[in-house]
Parts: sequence; C-alpha cells; structure tokens
Amino acid sequence: MSPPRKALIAVSSTHAPLYPEGQETGLFITEALHPFKVFKKAGFEVDLVSETGSYQPDWLSQQKDWLPDEDRAVWEDHSSEFRSKLDKLLKPSDVNPDNYGIFFASAGHASLIDYPDAKGLQADALKIYTDGGIVSAVCHGGAIFPGIIDPGTGKSIIANRKVTGFTTRGEIEEGILDTIKAWNRPTIESSAASCGATYVSPAGPWDAFTITDGRIVTGANPASAHVTAEAAVKAFGSL
Repeated sequence: MSPPRKALIAVSSTHAPLYPEGQETGLFITEALHPFKVFKKAGFEVDLVSETGSYQPDWLSQQKDWLPDEDRAVWEDHSSEFRSKLDKLLKPSDVNPDNYGIFFASAGHASLIDYPDAKGLQADALKIYTDGGIVSAVCHGGAIFPGIIDPGTGKSIIANRKVTGFTTRGEIEEGILDTIKAWNRPTIESSAASCGATYVSPAGPWDAFTITDGRIVTGANPASAHVTAEAAVKAFGSL
C-alpha cells in the first residue's frame, strides 16, 4: 500500500539575533510557502508543524528581494490556507505521522538551533520514513537529520546518502559563520559529514539545486525550495 498523499511541513520554532542590526532569524517564509504551494498543486493535503507549536518569521525572508508580491499576498492574508495553518501551528503531539507520505523540513538559520534537539519532529520524520515515505529538507532544514536515527542501522537516515543544503561558503559570504559557532551548532556541510553522508554543493551558494537519493530529497537554499518540493513529489510518485 502506498503512503498517504499528505505532506507535513516542519517549521523552526526558534528565533535569535542574526542580522547586522540585531534583526532575528526564524522561519524563512518561502521555504515553507513554496513547498506548500507545490504539494497543494500536486493534490496533497498539507499540514504545518513546529516543535513547540509556535514560530517567528525570519526578518530577511520578509524583505522585498526575498518575498515577491505574489507570495507576500498569501503571507499577509490571515485567511489564506497557508497563513491560517501557520497561525494555528500544530505540535508533534497533534500529529499522527501514519497519515503522511512526505515530511519536509523547511528552514531559516533558526533551524540550526532547534532542529537538532527537536525530538518530536524527528520522531514524526522517522515514522514517515520507516513507513516507506519521503523525508525532505531544504537549506538549513538538514539540521534535523543527525537526530533521525534508523533503528535498523543505528545511524542517521542520511548515512551513505548524497545530500545538499546551505553551503559553508554561503555562511562565510553572509558573514554569519561566527554566529553559528557561537550557537555551538555545526554548518549543514559539517552536520552531513557527521552523519556519514556525502555533501554535494551547488555550483554557487544561491543557485537552485536539489538531490534525490532514494527516499531522501534535499535542496540547497531558499531558491531551491520549489524544485526540492517538486523532487519530493516525483520521488513520492515512484514509491
């Protein structure tokens, strides 16, 4: 029996100062909104969940260069399905993972802080995976993988897989590598290596790029959210 045609998008529940004037990171809006649109278009029901049932939007993700008018209209409309589900965010205890065929970890730098310890989200992702579904992550969403341990191998579900995510070069270009170190968190490249995965870099830090390796689908950055979700749908279709 194929997994349910329903997708669960995880959202960071953390916020922290990141940008030059103290503005905070949180959920990078389009990294959840673009997959939401892709999954809906493909006929999936979609739910949104965070570890605590709360979230804060990333400051940069609300700026004009990162939130096009069409996306902004959805984001600012509290009656839109996407925004209303964000406003009434689920917690892992509200979710039955048996009902989903895709788990998608959206991001924002805040994911580096909460995803490694997000036991509820990790448990949901693992159940979807062990039931034969797809587990996907974009940008910093890959911070969740070290905690998703395959009971059969005792290793992360990305061990011996090819994955991508936000580049360390991109962190350096943004001038925030020291902040990540101050959080005592690894970069996505380091995190993947610690799991025994092979990290594959996009040509440039901001180029749209996605990799599918079995039932693991990953994307590199905000520009990759759409194509990563499309790849997750394609992988789901081949189950």
